[in-house]
Amino acid sequence: MLNIDLLEWIGYLASVLILTSMLMSSFLKLRIINMSGAALFSIYGFMIGALPVGILNACIVFANIYHLYNIYKTKDSFNSLEIRRDNRYLVAFIDYYKKDIIKYFPKFQYHDCMNTYTYMILRNMAVAGVFLAREYGDKLLYIGLDYVIPEYRDLKIGKYVYREKIKKFKEDGYERVCTIPQTDSHAKYLEKMGFVKEIINDEDHYVYKL
Repeated sequence: MLNIDLLEWIGYLASVLILTSMLMSSFLKLRIINMSGAALFSIYGFMIGALPVGILNACIVFANIYHLYNIYKTKDSFNSLEIRRDNRYLVAFIDYYKKDIIKYFPKFQYHDCMNTYTYMILRNMAVAGVFLAREYGDKLLYIGLDYVIPEYRDLKIGKYVYREKIKKFKEDGYERVCTIPQTDSHAKYLEKMGFVKEIINDEDHYVYKL
């Protein structure tokens, strides 16, 4: 016989997941978390005999699967636009997203004189992020900022940058790019992109070999 307390916990957890999904700025995370919550609500509905609840949420699960499939199926166009270090749009972009940037790069401050490479990253010709890097030693670049706006955080831009764009750096004579993650989420992102830990100048860095 079913334990009613277990049923209640399933309902509560489903509610929390649905609410959490509504707070996500990333479309991908919203879909995944919402799908998980809907799946639990569907199970909950069928277990208590509320067929409309179970069927409706099962449909929501399939709707999320459909949208996730389209996200990964769609072939986006990626480009990078190298711009002047003091470009006014770049400065305005960084200022507009400053609060979100600080979440992942708490120590970030923009100094245009430091940049060796300054790129706006485009996805389907829409500005989706910023990539800044500076010379950091012999054949080594330091990534000062690798930021993507919330709507495009599905790792596609990261894969474009670290599998395609940085070929330019190799052509220019660099052998490695590195950075120091300032948050756990940034560290996890770097690991997904293929960075490995390495000590440089007696300090832990994350390094990507070109």
